[in-house]
Amino acid sequence: MDNAINSLVPVEEREVFFYDDTLIAVLVELPGTDKQQIYVPVKPLSDALGLAWSGQYERLQRDEVLAEVSQLIRVTRINSQRGNPDSICLPLEFIPGWLFGITAARVKEELRDKIMRYRRECYVVLADAFVEGRLTAEPAFTEVLATDTPAVQTYKMLQAMTQLARNQMLLEARLTTRLDDYEQRLESIESQLGDPGRSITPDQAMQISQAVKAVAFEIEKRTKKNEYPAIYGQMYREFGITSYKLLPANKFERAMNWLTEWYRRITGATGDELPF
Repeated sequence: MDNAINSLVPVEEREVFFYDDTLIAVLVELPGTDKQQIYVPVKPLSDALGLAWSGQYERLQRDEVLAEVSQLIRVTRINSQRGNPDSICLPLEFIPGWLFGITAARVKEELRDKIMRYRRECYVVLADAFVEGRLTAEPAFTEVLATDTPAVQTYKMLQAMTQLARNQMLLEARLTTRLDDYEQRLESIESQLGDPGRSITPDQAMQISQAVKAVAFEIEKRTKKNEYPAIYGQMYREFGITSYKLLPANKFERAMNWLTEWYRRITGATGDELPF
């Protein structure tokens, strides 16, 4: 683990909710270069899968490739309560290599399905936390749209088609009074064409986040443990999404009502007493 002698400080850290687990991904600047790299702390993954960290640490050291690319990084989100501020991390693209090195047949039977799910989906979920210029050095999406490449022209044409389809379907809905059916068809078309307007706004996403935090805070008073992942996980299953920021705009009010009722059941609060 020669590359891990000196620890790095992240440019930014991000929590990613994966089913009922909270994973961490960080962005660091590579020393001596102008490049940035996404790293993932390995121990939280090991803990989430119910694996003994001592064994996984030894496996990391035995693997020549993983030992070479591993890096010590100061990850405050998982080390604020520990004396040692550094975590062993792997570059995001090497996480599948570590996951597929786990022999599912040798772990507890109740953990095998979870390990297989991590192998299939974990990389995509972690990578999605860094797209659209949120933590990467890639150009902002609005800047890309300002160019005149064939891909941008195709994208704009698809957006125009989406808008035409929206107007036509709403007109038909008014004439036939079947608005609900047409809204479902509209959501499907926008999903296929990648319409960015179909998801909630940043302000609405903040409201969702504040409501989740309020519910989690009240539950944590009773359970004395971190309830954020469980609440997000239940919301994702309820609304069929992988991130609260991907909640369709037309489901925002229903999601807020769902969280409000949950908060009221826990606290007995009235509408005037809600903290969000």
